[in-house]
Amino acid sequence: MSDNNPFGGPFGGTGGQYATTVQYGGTAPTPAKVALGDVPAAPAGDVIKDTTTAAFAADVIQESRRQPVLVDFWAPWCGPCKQLTPQLEKAVRAAGGKVKLVKMNIDDHPSIAGQLGIQSIPAVIAFKDGQPVDGFMGAIPESQIAEFITKVGGKGNGAPPVAEALAAATEARDAGDMQTAADIYDAILAQAPETIEAIAGLGDLLFEAGDTEGAETLLATAPEAKKDAPPLAALRARIALAAQAAALGNPAEFERRLAENPADHQARFDLAMIQNARGERTAAADNLLAIIKADRAWNDDGAKTQLLQLFEAWGMTDEATLAARRKLSSLLFS
Repeated sequence: MSDNNPFGGPFGGTGGQYATTVQYGGTAPTPAKVALGDVPAAPAGDVIKDTTTAAFAADVIQESRRQPVLVDFWAPWCGPCKQLTPQLEKAVRAAGGKVKLVKMNIDDHPSIAGQLGIQSIPAVIAFKDGQPVDGFMGAIPESQIAEFITKVGGKGNGAPPVAEALAAATEARDAGDMQTAADIYDAILAQAPETIEAIAGLGDLLFEAGDTEGAETLLATAPEAKKDAPPLAALRARIALAAQAAALGNPAEFERRLAENPADHQARFDLAMIQNARGERTAAADNLLAIIKADRAWNDDGAKTQLLQLFEAWGMTDEATLAARRKLSSLLFS
């Protein structure tokens, strides 16, 4: 990392091939100005609408096969919803037709939100090709809304520099080049220290490298107003789950108990926790789903509660999350 990095840890040295195209400073405009400036607005009726349970398939599933659709789950009593929705509508209009916005009042139409496992609002889920692919929860700043729309709808000629850098870091991570990803996140934080995605991304890398203390120190640098942002909450959940699994002991003991008694839900639950800590996400989800299927009321619906916590830790777009959400919906709503 750069010399001004206070976290140390395993990521020292210089950047690699991805970092060479990332630059900051100078006269580059801010992300909010690039995405939400004087852009000709698309007609609201063309890109923003309300939907119902009956119309959801046409308005969202079918429409997302033509272009990305954002679904804003809200309710009249929700204060943060009143803050987010106008900003979201502004950003969607400014995007000039890259995405559409569909709003769903969960008081009037609760079933879709329930099927997706949404536990709090506001929640925004992006659909492409008929499937949920990304999302966020809570009221976030306009600049982050613009970056999210750019990510989902594709880059324009004026993509924000921070968004480009975050994309480069993701590319590096996908290629297995964790050192370069760490250098990019560090560069972002040197110029824009409140960038939640960079804090979460670098924290993830530190945690995965075994530096839990470094990850927690980095989390503590997040601005107070953003400490509960979904990417940071996901990292905290991962740290908490790992600590919980470490205290459980040898997974062979739980496997032995299950071989003797497949209805030993506590053994299956504890095994799922260890599997998650070992990165066996599908196996962990399947064990929790097995408990839900066998005995929904076990431990006050504890298996479902834990599964939703795993979704938060893994992230909305993780393949294991998406697959397990579909299975959970089938169990609960079939």
